[in-house]
Amino acid sequence: QVQLVESGGGLVQTGGSLRLSCAVSGSIFSINGMGWYRQAPGEQRDLVAGISSGGATKYADSVKGRFTISRDNAKNTVYLLMNSLKPEDTDVYYCNAEVRSSIVVPVRDYWGQGTQVTVSS
Repeated sequence: QVQLVESGGGLVQTGGSLRLSCAVSGSIFSINGMGWYRQAPGEQRDLVAGISSGGATKYADSVKGRFTISRDNAKNTVYLLMNSLKPEDTDVYYCNAEVRSSIVVPVRDYWGQGTQVTVSS
């Protein structure tokens, strides 16, 4: 079993900052890519930022220059630092990790439970 536990969401004013964390635990042999997605009610889940096992990053155009994704491989944790927040960043944010639980099983996608980020105008 693999669990992803997110923390750091909340309510912030426009222009403020939040830092999301996602810790992966359980049966872990290796973790490939990790990322953050966001989803509004009735909408699809969209990639916000992703980071490879080697540290290469990618961002949605709407967050470039404002958000920074990073990971601590020793702690199996991925972070999302969100600066200059805007009301349109309000969403539920989900952590994702591509986890191999043992050398003989394929990589699987796992998701966190989601954390609400609300930016007030």
